[in-house]
Amino acid sequence: MNDIARPLKELRWIGSSYDDFMEFPEQVHDSMGYALHRVQEGKQPRNSKKLKGAQSAAVEIISNHDGDTFRAVYTIKLAGVVYVLHAFKKKSRKGIATPKSDLDLIRQRLQLAEEDYRNNPTQESE
Repeated sequence: MNDIARPLKELRWIGSSYDDFMEFPEQVHDSMGYALHRVQEGKQPRNSKKLKGAQSAAVEIISNHDGDTFRAVYTIKLAGVVYVLHAFKKKSRKGIATPKSDLDLIRQRLQLAEEDYRNNPTQESE
């Protein structure tokens, strides 16, 4: 088996996603931090799923803790960079659907990530 290490993709946080993420419980940090590291390695974490619709370029990491559900949404659409678009505690008790207000914010932040990427390209994209 070939274990040549590839460089990690850069991790960038959009909007308040980092501050919101830092408010999560420690166990959620651990599981989501590990999942984000796997994404940086070019792998897909087990506790993730693609979003549908206009946010189809986004992937959601899900972590349950103490009866609550926490989510971090990222995109790898832009070469060499993992953009964390949103981190939040799911408030709705109805079903598993992501609330519309969160989907709207994800859509806005995806546009901000694209703008950031144009203005601050990575070594890989130059």
